Amino acid sequence: MTSSAGSHDVVVVHTGGCHCRRVRWRVEAPASIVAWVCNCSDCSMRGNTHFVVPAAKFRLQAGADESVTTYTFGTHTARHTFCKVCGITSFYTPRSNPDGVAVTVACVDPVVMD
Repeated sequence: MTSSAGSHDVVVVHTGGCHCRRVRWRVEAPASIVAWVCNCSDCSMRGNTHFVVPAAKFRLQAGADESVTTYTFGTHTARHTFCKVCGITSFYTPRSNPDGVAVTVACVDPVVMD
């Protein structure tokens, strides 16, 4: 864990993935995230709430890319990725920020605090 100027700037590694655990990832993001509900037609139908990080801060774990497939529509800028096995979208590339990765809040592993 690293920190910068204020305690709200503490960056931690969040882990998560899909339901069947074939797609696993890790992301560097603030300990306290700001998330929002996406209003695109795909996310609206799924009820997706996410937070966005720079793509360089997101890493798929070894072998996960073999279980990921992608759906696009409209401008084909947003890349809605999901697990080929269980169908869960644990992350995607948003149209509003194609250089970032939107991480689905419900797919972040629970954290146990001391």
